[in-house]
Amino acid sequence: MKMRDLSGWAKTRHAAKKTAKWGAILGFVGLIALAIAVYITYKMIDIPDPNKDFQAQTTTVYFSDGKHVLGQFALQNRESIPLEKMPNSIQDAVISAEDRSFETNLGLDPKGIVRAAWSNFRSDSGTQGASTITQQYVKVLYLSQERTYQRKVKEAFLAVKVRDTLSRDQILEGYLNTIYFGRGAYGIQAASSAYFDKDAKDLTVRESALLAAVLNSPGTLDPGIARANREPLFERYRYVLDGMVERGSLDAEQAAMFERRLPRLPEIQDINAYGGQRGYLLTLVQSKLGELDFSDDEINGGGLKVVTTLNWQDHRAAVRAVKQSRPPGKPQLHIALASIEPGTGALRAMIGGRNYTGDGPQDQINFATRGSQPGSTFKPFALAAGLKAGFTLADTFDGNSPYTLPDNTTVRNEGESSGVPGGFSYGPVSLLKATEDSINTAYIDMTLSMENGPEKIIGAAAAAGIPRNAPGLNPNTGVALGSATVKPVDMANAYATFAAQGRRTDWYVIDTVSDSSGLRYEHNERVERVFNPAVSSNVSYALQQVVEAGTGYNAGELGRPAAGKTGTATALQPNGEQRVSSSWFVGYTPQLATAVTYVRGDGNNPLDGYLDTFFGADYPTETWTAYMKQALQGAPIAQFPEPVELQGESPTSVPPSTTYVAPTTIEVPSTTTSEPPPP
Repeated sequence: MKMRDLSGWAKTRHAAKKTAKWGAILGFVGLIALAIAVYITYKMIDIPDPNKDFQAQTTTVYFSDGKHVLGQFALQNRESIPLEKMPNSIQDAVISAEDRSFETNLGLDPKGIVRAAWSNFRSDSGTQGASTITQQYVKVLYLSQERTYQRKVKEAFLAVKVRDTLSRDQILEGYLNTIYFGRGAYGIQAASSAYFDKDAKDLTVRESALLAAVLNSPGTLDPGIARANREPLFERYRYVLDGMVERGSLDAEQAAMFERRLPRLPEIQDINAYGGQRGYLLTLVQSKLGELDFSDDEINGGGLKVVTTLNWQDHRAAVRAVKQSRPPGKPQLHIALASIEPGTGALRAMIGGRNYTGDGPQDQINFATRGSQPGSTFKPFALAAGLKAGFTLADTFDGNSPYTLPDNTTVRNEGESSGVPGGFSYGPVSLLKATEDSINTAYIDMTLSMENGPEKIIGAAAAAGIPRNAPGLNPNTGVALGSATVKPVDMANAYATFAAQGRRTDWYVIDTVSDSSGLRYEHNERVERVFNPAVSSNVSYALQQVVEAGTGYNAGELGRPAAGKTGTATALQPNGEQRVSSSWFVGYTPQLATAVTYVRGDGNNPLDGYLDTFFGADYPTETWTAYMKQALQGAPIAQFPEPVELQGESPTSVPPSTTYVAPTTIEVPSTTTSEPPPP
């Protein structure tokens, strides 16, 4: 029998063993090298700075009560809250939905990845995700959203590193304040408001389960987007409840009851954040925050709480008053209102125009902070200058019209609108009467009767609160007739100076600003005495007569002591005609000063021929009265101080003309018309 030669087989077997041995050695060395490489990579990777947008907190602007919300500034709609203000139900629901091994995994969950892959392979619904809560948190907070292997590898390393650095509670809190829930809501507090119109702390178990379910894919699971989303949402919702049972945070009997139907989603009104008057007010607040040196990042993402001076009830009163008195079918008509608290300068209410988000070319112009010519509402500053210069309300001036100057320039009262060519002539009139009936020629006469009269009038206007750099505020003889361009809010504040008995404050709209660290800003009032009580009380007395017996007679319907002045101004049109361009009423009680103006188009388009009546005594006074009635409802009836004699006769005794000096030269702007006499 022949023996087989096994030497070759033995050699082969020996070589295989040797190869396997070296393979094992090399494999072991490779594993060690891989472990070292992973360790070195782990050590070398630093946790980067968070993405700025995902750290941004919504800034909320409040009315003066600190409760009613005016609006928000945000890069993302988010309000972070501590974990202790999140109910256990939302914590348990999110863990059940997104990462059931959250309490035990190290930032990655290999078993979960395999399980999710197998589950999704077997099911068309794809309800299970592979990323842990820590991975999702890392992705949105530190990384881009690109879909690359490099990003996934970095995400895995960062997840482990973050898990080693932060506690589970810190990760869960950060995640629930960062993740996107749909409906423009980032974080659980914003989501609770967007879906259920409530704070996160008030969420029920069923509501928590729904929000946790939506997280998987807000675009395809939010039933508010499409009714077809309800079926996949319901499946995901049941999956979340089952997970809560599995975790022991919900018993099976409760879960079975909750699984019968989705919680009711209230119909939340879709409010245009800048619609109506909100846009005018929010852009004003944003501008003023910038003036207080808050950066754009702080304003739009600093989580500021801004409490304004704007009174919720006064704001509603202003909106109602404008709506009530606005003539129908006038889309080019813009009504502005500004209301100031005397003695403090607090802006209580403002109407900027028709609708900030309207489709008109001028709808985003805030006409309360954009100037127009105030017409005769500027005369009280001339009155204050005259009283300060030594005149009394009883002193008389020339009220004849027309008044022709040597250079053939004319000044007239009321124009041809009264049917009297050349204007209405009053003859010699007291300063009180000139104010009551808004007599242009008498005010021109008084201006010329003062040494440096135009400069003194500008000085009085500036002292009251009109900016010296107002366009057109030049020392010409006609300055008293309102040829400058002045903002309604500045007019309201200047009249508030008279209401406060000669004490001026700058107007303001931001009361306090705070953030999570505490108070950042608080307004400090600076009050300055600019007119002595004798001057301010006499101005108020004269303006009371305007309301009681003069051009502002319609304001007498207020039913309490009030002072005010009408104004109507003209502007030169492209065809060379002078047409009425703005119509005003500015008035006050001791508690509140308010300016109302009506303009058309860009503020220079003609009102006459557009409105059935265009004098300040009509629509503006009606709007002012309607607003003040509501704003002062329930407030005590306050009296003005008695007028104080400066010199000469008493204000109620009107002697013949003694101070009239015929002018020799005069500059009169063609931008003002007198009001008609009261009926």
